[in-house]
This record gives sequence, C-alpha cells and structure tokens, in this order.
Amino acid sequence: MAGEFELIKRHFHYPVSHSVLGVGDDAALMQPRPGMQLAVSTDMLVAGRHFFADADPFLLGWKTAAVNISDMAAMGAEPRWITLALALPEADEAWVGAMARGFRDCCEAYCVDWVGGDTTRGPLNLCATIFGEVSPDKAVRRTGANHGDDLWVSGWPGMAALGLAHLQDRLELVSDWREACLERLHRPLPRVALGLALRGVASAMLDVSDGLCGDLSHILEASEVGAILDETLLPLEPLLAACKRTEAATKALLSGGDDYELLFAAPREQRGHVEAIGRHLELPLHRIGRILDKPGLWLQRGDGVAEALQAGGFDHFQTD
Repeated sequence: MAGEFELIKRHFHYPVSHSVLGVGDDAALMQPRPGMQLAVSTDMLVAGRHFFADADPFLLGWKTAAVNISDMAAMGAEPRWITLALALPEADEAWVGAMARGFRDCCEAYCVDWVGGDTTRGPLNLCATIFGEVSPDKAVRRTGANHGDDLWVSGWPGMAALGLAHLQDRLELVSDWREACLERLHRPLPRVALGLALRGVASAMLDVSDGLCGDLSHILEASEVGAILDETLLPLEPLLAACKRTEAATKALLSGGDDYELLFAAPREQRGHVEAIGRHLELPLHRIGRILDKPGLWLQRGDGVAEALQAGGFDHFQTD
C-alpha cells in the first residue's frame, strides 16, 4: 500500500501553465497579473452529506473541482489556481488515481493550475480552495440587485435534483432523460464564460448550489429587496419530460440544488444584451421574474394570483 508521499508523487504532481511554482515545495508560488484582484473561495465535499460513499471517484474528482470553479463564475472572476485537501479512510491507490484524473480533467477544461494541497487519514472528504482574478470593481456581488431588475437563470436547473431523487428511489425518471439528469448531478459544468460575459451587465449574481429559492434569498437579503417569480416563465420543459410530474418538476426547479447554474439580476434595459450573450454562448438563459422594492419572495401563478414562497434551501446542519 502506497504511503502519503508516494500517493502525492504519483497522482498529484502535475505541470502548471501560469504559476511560478506548483506542487512539490512547502508552498506554491502564484503571480497575479498586474492590476488584478484575487478572488478566493473554499468548498468541502463530505461523504454521506454531499455524495454517496461509493461514488465514482473520477466523477467525484470532477465535481469537487467544478463546484469550486463555479464560485469564480458566480463572481465574474477568471479561475486560475486550485488546491485540494483530501482525507481518506485508507490509501486506496486505484481510488485516488481515478479521483485525481477527474479533478485534473476538470481543471484542464477550465485552464486552472492545480498547485497543491494535503492528504491525511480520516473520514472521506475533499476540500478544495480556488483562486481567481478579477479587475478592480468588476466582481459581480450579491448586493447590487435593484427594484425592477429582471431575474435570470442559466441552463436547466432542477435536473440534478431529479437525478438525486432517482438514485434515492424517491422518483422514477423516464429512461430517455435518466442519464442526462445523472450527468448534471455528477458532472456539473461551471458557467465561467457566462460569468465573465455578465460583468458590467448583471447587477447581482450567484451560483445555484443549494436550491434556486434558497440561493435567491441570499441575493434578496444582501441587496435588501424582494422578488417575484413568474410561473409561466419557469424553465420546466425538460424536468416535466424527465419525470412526468408537475409537482416534482416544480419542486426540483425551485428547491433542488447541485446544478451550479448562474442566477442573476440585470436591469431591464440590459434584456437584449443578456439574450445576445445567451445566443453567443449557445446557452439557454431564462428570464424568470423580477426584483421588487419590498422584502419577500412570491410566485405569480398563471391565473395572476401571487403566493408567498419559502426561501429555504439545502442546509448543511439540518437533520434529515
């Protein structure tokens, strides 16, 4: 059985493309480009809480990198460097090798240098820290949403939640859609290009990790505003096709997580610009509601009646 340092040497030593020094010393050396600010974020994935203990290690490696890269996308920052701290119950070299390949493949797909980390023995969990760059005053924060702004979401949020429900035997998916939902759950695609394109366009933004309504509540609280979602604008089509149940599809869209799509507000006058960005990136961008000047979150039904929505999403300390 390989020891800690042999595992690191075999599986975590990769060349870097835009770093002064990568893995192999007491610290990595990174040089931000002139005039750029650093954006830094950390996400931890814990077995039994964020993923099944028997999860495919390659896909788990990909997802660990992806959810961190997504945080850079949500700020309109360019991801540049990442580290990975890994706790393992045992030094299973085949598992580590597959996980490392998945992690590296995701990093390479988004031009991110893997520059270090740590390994130790313990309950299975992976903790990555991502570093990015953004020009001063260009980061898109949660605090800028204003009354009258449109609310938008990218892609097809809710598909990952349907995939999870299927794995937990809570929902049967149509066979033609099953793999697509599981792919969204296991191999999310950070919307980096979209985040960069929305700098100077979006007034507030984040990525949907813990559920659309729950994550939207963070924007509303930070910006001291409210919002109303339009039921007729919600992108439910693929969810309905996948599960054939309106209630389950709507719940997945509004409260399911793990999609890592971008949810953002933008001034109404930017509507044409946002639509043009979506066409250029060949990425669906859905206008789903608008920002209000009074606190609260509502859903406007097709008959025009508005009802209050609960803003809760996934809570890491909530008991099942």
